[in-house]
Parts: sequence; C-alpha cells; structure tokens
Amino acid sequence: MLPRKSWIPPRGEVPLVGLSILNEEENAVRDAVRALVAREIAPKSQEYDLGEIYPRPNLEILGKQGYLGMIVDPAFGGVGTSYLAQTLVVEAIAEVDPATAVIYEVHNSLHIEAIWRYGTEDQKRRWLPDLCAGQRIGAFALSEAEAGSNAAALRTRAVKEDGGYRLTGRKMFITSGGEADLYLVFATVDPSLKSRGITAFVVENGAPGLSFGPPMDKMGIRASRTSEVVLDDVFVPDDQRLGGEGEGYNMALFLLDGGRVGIAAQGVGIMSAALARSLQYARERHQFGKPIGTFEGVQWRLANMATDLHAARLMTYEAARHREEGPAQRPLFAMAKLFASEHAVRHAEDAIQIFGGYGYMTEFGVERLLRDAKITEIYEGTSEIMRWVIASHLLKDYDLDNI
Repeated sequence: MLPRKSWIPPRGEVPLVGLSILNEEENAVRDAVRALVAREIAPKSQEYDLGEIYPRPNLEILGKQGYLGMIVDPAFGGVGTSYLAQTLVVEAIAEVDPATAVIYEVHNSLHIEAIWRYGTEDQKRRWLPDLCAGQRIGAFALSEAEAGSNAAALRTRAVKEDGGYRLTGRKMFITSGGEADLYLVFATVDPSLKSRGITAFVVENGAPGLSFGPPMDKMGIRASRTSEVVLDDVFVPDDQRLGGEGEGYNMALFLLDGGRVGIAAQGVGIMSAALARSLQYARERHQFGKPIGTFEGVQWRLANMATDLHAARLMTYEAARHREEGPAQRPLFAMAKLFASEHAVRHAEDAIQIFGGYGYMTEFGVERLLRDAKITEIYEGTSEIMRWVIASHLLKDYDLDNI
C-alpha cells in the first residue's frame, strides 16, 4: 500500500513556466505568496474540505500579509499593485485550496473592486480598510433562481422611500452567504426598465429582514459556504447605494469580467496541482518492474498537461494585463476562463487516471481536483456563455450592453 498523501502538492516539481513574462515585482509577489500558501494554507486544506469548514482564518492571514484588495490605493488599505499580481495570488491559493481561492476571488474581484471603482470617497473610507485587512468579508449577490446567465431578468425589488430603499427578493448560489459581513446586492428599481433599472446596494450582515438559507451540499469547493440570501423588506440607507440608479447592470458585467480572469487563475492553479502530483506519482509508482512514468501512455498525458498548463497560464496573464481596458477586452477574458476551466477538468481526470484506483480514493486528494475543478466551468459565466461572448465578437454582433 502506498503511503497516505496529504493535499499539499510537492513544491518545485513543476517548472514555473511563464516567469519570463512577469516583471520583477510580479515574480516577487508570486514567490512570496506561494511560500505563504505552502506554510499557512495548505496544511489545513484537506481538513477544511472534509469538514466543510469555512476558512475565515485563511482570509485573515492573507489580509495581514497584504494580499487582499491588492489593486486598492494604500490610502484605503490596499497596496496599489497590478491586477496581474492579484491574479497570481488566486493561482497560488488554488493550487492547494480552490475553496479559499474562490472566496478570495469573490471578496477581491467582485466586492472590494466594486467599492473601489464605484464607491464614493466616504464609502471607500468606511468599508475598504476592514475589507483589505480581512477583518470583514464581502460577497456578491447577483444570481437568482430564475436569473442566472440572464442577469437582466432578476426580480429582487428596491422600492424608494425617504432616506433609502426597501429591498425584497431572494439571491441564489451566493459564495460566503451567511459568512460574509457585507453583501453587494443587485435589485431593480423598476422591472419595466429591465437591465436599465438594476441598481447596486451594499447590505450589512445583521440588517433587519436579511437572512440566509442553510449551506448547500456541494460536489466540490466544500469549504466555501454557498447559501441563498433572503431579503425581506430590508431597509438600505441612501448612502449604501453604490453608484446611481440604473447603473448596476453594467457595473455587474464589468466586475464579472475581472471575476472571469480570477476563475481562469483558479483553473490554472488546479491544473498546476494536477501536473505536480501526477509527476510525483509517475516517478514513485512501479508496475511491470519500472516507474509508470517510463510508459508512453503516461508520458503523453503528462506532456499534454504541461503544454495546456503553459497555454492557460499565458492566456490568463494576458487577460489580467488587459483588465483595465474593460468591455473592449471581454472576449479575451472569456477565452481565458473557457480554456483554463475546461482544461482544469480534463487535467483532473488525467491525474485520477494516472493514479489509477488510488486516484479514486479521497485519502490521496486527486479526486478532489475533479470535484473542485468542475465548478469553474459554471460559475461567473458558464462555458456556453463564454463561447457566446467569443462568437458574438467574431461575428461582429457584439452588444456590450447585453452580454
């Protein structure tokens, strides 16, 4: 019987292909966060997954070390670095703990970035320092039971009254639902306006009328709590509306562009873990008197995995570099997410196949790769939506207001 394996991928097994396209600061960020992740996050990853334990301590560690709100100006608690540097952090975390990676990605790319880009000076000073320090966690509440890929069809209402709004509705599949301290909620002030009526609000946990469904029992990323968010006549003051009335839909689309880069990075991290663990196993496991890595069937899988990983990494880094160009680069963001997520699933399957029967057992950790990879093809835009975005651009029928 082979020795029990932890979730920690072997360090140094896979050359970090792509380093040459990173500048000195980005390489320094990558090296530092990989060391932090190996030391602080990897050891408890399997425990958190099996116990479905929300990894808030990981967010607190990342906040203390300056890895939250990385694109935010230091005046508001960030470090003012590049979007690519933040993407490198997602990749490093995902290599050892995809659940923490998606919580990190939502907290940064969808919540903190919303306040940083669209908030007033007062809103930034009120919320960003605690969010960047990891003292408060942010969530993104857009999806509904009948409004997933078609976000413009959301039904949550925001009724104006003196001093603020009353929000009523239900949000589905919300990452950190019930755990987060702040929720970016999208609601319509007038359903007849369709997408032009959607408005964004920051709702604080503990607000009267705000409640949460039980944690959903998921296939993967089990340490990341996913719950329904219920708003029952929740009063939100005027100073907690983010942006103007009717600006929420385009805001959400812009934020999701960045989120897709983050999910691509999550896919890259999973691919990297799959290759590292497969390489190690191919050297250790013997059949017919020799290491299985000497057999062509295994070698070809490994070669394809390394090639795909390099391509996905380059696509993701390029997308991150173009993040500030916004909707004009939407097909590029979609391509990165599509390629990285689908190949993450394929590589997880390859790793299981290389491990054989051991790969199907939870104690070796590679079955978790597949469980955690599958969701990357679904959230923040399904693979089908990504293909629609890309094809619409190719066909020159690209409506930036409706994709």
